Amino acid sequence: MFRRILIANRGEVVARVLRTTKRLGIEAVVVVSAADRDAPYTRDADAVVQLGPAPSAKSYLRPEALIQAARQTGATAVHPGWGFLSENPQFADLCVQHGLTFIGPPASVMRLMGRKLRAKQAAKAAGLDVIPGSDGLLRDADEALEVAERVGYPVILKADAGGGGKGMRRCESAGDLREAFALARAEAQAAFGDPGLYLERYLTGGRHIEVQVLADRFGHAIHVGERECSVQRNHQKLLEESPSPALTPEEAAAAGERAARAAASIGYVGAGTIEFLRDDEGVLRFMEMNARLQVEHPISELRSGVDLVEQQLRVAAHQPLTIRQEDLKLAGCAIELRLNAEDPDQGFRPSPGTIVRLAWPEGEGIRVDTHVEEGYTVPPHYDSLVAKLIAYAPDRPTAISRLETALRELELKGIATTAPLHQKILADAAFRRGDYDTRAIPGFAQEG
Repeated sequence: MFRRILIANRGEVVARVLRTTKRLGIEAVVVVSAADRDAPYTRDADAVVQLGPAPSAKSYLRPEALIQAARQTGATAVHPGWGFLSENPQFADLCVQHGLTFIGPPASVMRLMGRKLRAKQAAKAAGLDVIPGSDGLLRDADEALEVAERVGYPVILKADAGGGGKGMRRCESAGDLREAFALARAEAQAAFGDPGLYLERYLTGGRHIEVQVLADRFGHAIHVGERECSVQRNHQKLLEESPSPALTPEEAAAAGERAARAAASIGYVGAGTIEFLRDDEGVLRFMEMNARLQVEHPISELRSGVDLVEQQLRVAAHQPLTIRQEDLKLAGCAIELRLNAEDPDQGFRPSPGTIVRLAWPEGEGIRVDTHVEEGYTVPPHYDSLVAKLIAYAPDRPTAISRLETALRELELKGIATTAPLHQKILADAAFRRGDYDTRAIPGFAQEG
């Protein structure tokens, strides 16, 4: 196992990884920007290195500065967390070139999964169902129109190098598609430096379901259950739960087995997530693979009793998986709410500022993953997530009830958050039935 690692990230990511490193007796180096130099989690670090000023491009997105910080502080491995450089194969390569272990999959796998079309082709070869669409990148709008006529409208254009909803355009007709093609190419070029687009049939009312996988360097892979992630706004998740209300236990087990086999077949290593869209016929169709740990991983941990960060560290240290699929028992229900510094009633306007009063809820089955405390100033430069409020219970109604109680007990003043929105979601009759999809936020008038 490693003696000292560097955590190449900020915020709640760092606080979460530190929880495991401290338990395992691993020293941790934390990097900060000028905006984060007094962040609460720095007090738990064994060393702190300031990378640069507040903007990410001048701090957390500087690979050379991160490598230098690791080497100068005696770290032998780098945990990238999620976001920033976590899925950047060049950064993974750079770590290896400087004698550092990258705690994640090989750069070659990240390159494969980072290109959406190639990932789709690899998934199909690994036996997963895919969404009907173009077989390759689209040459021009005319080819896009030909493919759309074959698969049927509505369709969606997607950036091959994309993520986070950028470079995506839904089209209901040939006229929409011809107009959207140039716009999507331009957005893809601006966001990713690559204008490549492909096209898929748009699955109206799909359920976004993902499977957590773990794989070692010796060809062994398991799954740690599925997560339902259909409560979204602009393709960004707001609430996740496990198990999915849309799947029977038999369907969930089968999906997990297929995902684990696929992960092994592509040579995946570490913790990763295979994301599916469930169509109206109940078929889980591959969307993408996230070659990193996910924000919503705590709900899988609570149902399985597996510390996914610990497993990442052990696999990266060339240890084989000691968890066998037949020994892993998934039990109960876990639901995670993302508390963002945003005002839902003002179009989700960001709400940076100082937290003047803070008291987290406590109680049976409640977990709070956060990096903030009373007096902390939420900076305007980064992702708006301030905490994840998670409830675990023997069944879904009890988990919902525990979250409702937790939200009532939560005291967080000084900034607006998405807590009121989550109260509406949990109270919504359709959500309580488990009858929801990606089209709209349950209990909220504005579409997601």
